[in-house]
Amino acid sequence: MTAPPFARGPVLAIAGAVGVVLLAVSGRFGYFGDELYFLATGRYHPAWGYADNPWLLPTLARALDWLFPGSVVGLRLLPLLLTSLGVVVSALIAREFGGGAKAQVLTAGAYALAWQILASGHVLATSTVDPFAWVLVSWLVARWIRVRSDGLLWWAGVVTAVAMQGKFLIAFLWLALAAGALIAGPRDLLRRPALWAGGALTLAATVPTLRWQAANDWPYLLMHDVVAEQNARLLGGSVAMVPLAVVMAGLVGAFLACHGVYSLFRSPEHRLFGWAAVVVTVLFVLTASRYYYVAGLYAVLFAASAVRIEQHGIARWWRWVPTWPVYALSVPIAVYLCLPVRPSDGWTGVDLVDFVASGSHGWPELAETAATAYHALPTRENTAIMGDSYWQSSALDVFGRPLGLPRAYGPERGYWYTGTPPATTTQVLYVGGTRDWLTRHFTDVHQVSTVRLETPAQTANQGVPVYVCTGPRAPWPELWDRMHRP
Repeated sequence: MTAPPFARGPVLAIAGAVGVVLLAVSGRFGYFGDELYFLATGRYHPAWGYADNPWLLPTLARALDWLFPGSVVGLRLLPLLLTSLGVVVSALIAREFGGGAKAQVLTAGAYALAWQILASGHVLATSTVDPFAWVLVSWLVARWIRVRSDGLLWWAGVVTAVAMQGKFLIAFLWLALAAGALIAGPRDLLRRPALWAGGALTLAATVPTLRWQAANDWPYLLMHDVVAEQNARLLGGSVAMVPLAVVMAGLVGAFLACHGVYSLFRSPEHRLFGWAAVVVTVLFVLTASRYYYVAGLYAVLFAASAVRIEQHGIARWWRWVPTWPVYALSVPIAVYLCLPVRPSDGWTGVDLVDFVASGSHGWPELAETAATAYHALPTRENTAIMGDSYWQSSALDVFGRPLGLPRAYGPERGYWYTGTPPATTTQVLYVGGTRDWLTRHFTDVHQVSTVRLETPAQTANQGVPVYVCTGPRAPWPELWDRMHRP
């Protein structure tokens, strides 16, 4: 079966517009905390794995920083590129589903305006890289269904092998696709040697990370408790996951996503994607995962809906949704809600943009405050530097080392695994945390400084205390084990 022509002009124009907008806002705030974490671990603590992610993101951050030293904009060129390419590949999925120019443009526009995609597209994060890999794999599988060229399955394996080095979530997509193929066909997909060769490549590429996880008692699995707690505290728990995922698909995307599930089950050739969407969602709900883990499904759902709209029409009551005025109205709404184009008053627990902005201010000031306190110590012999959160530890490494600070340690999440303070450590300069918690681990704790910023009061680094702690209550590394927080 021959696919319709690719709507090259309008689709590339939409992708280009997304890239221009993301580039325009990429320098409006400093490194986000996770970006600092990737930069610090990639630059100073390279490893095959970390507690919360494999090695890909730290390596990419280090490479981008090498190409664009100290440039926040340079670090964000990759997420900009992946988000723009995602627009193009989403349109290609609509083409593989039999969609003409209208369906391709509807899909590209909806993907470009999906709130979660746009919000994560201006920072280097796993939530930017992983969805693009899902979109690319979905396109390769959809194209295989049409042309039956097994080389496509091999390339899907290559993409999966790369994606697994950033996050293990794409394994859930393949489990769901396999379930969909068994239930609805084509079952021949599961018998193709190229598919299994791609799987073998993925396993071989992931062995170093799996060995690191096994050697460290599988901290990646322990992060499930952290994710579940954050979901329950901030996002309404598992019950709210599906509604949040639908809302974050955007003003147009919310309609297309729901209609897309219906459309896939109405399509005999592509029904496996409908089952895959259901299976993935159920798995993530049962495992108390974050709502944006399913963002990689947006492109398939949008494409299926757009193709059905083009070929069969839709119900009268929402026929107005896939029209250019609604898309045009969605542009300022999406930009206002998802990108840093307005003053931030700090994070209140609701606004994703303010959350990113709150975690992006004051890192140089935090390191400068710590460096001043460190150099003012009567003695610096046998002194270790620590940050309470993994963000603060990262900032102390990235911004503190040029100011004369030694390497930073941290008791939280992945930073705990980067190293144990020397056994001779008798004094700790500790940035963040509380006196009550620190006195559980040291006999003498006194505050020597406070981080002061000319930024909103709710900014993450405003008023962060700096302590000097002496008298460890246990030998290192026993004390280090007690201090560890997942």
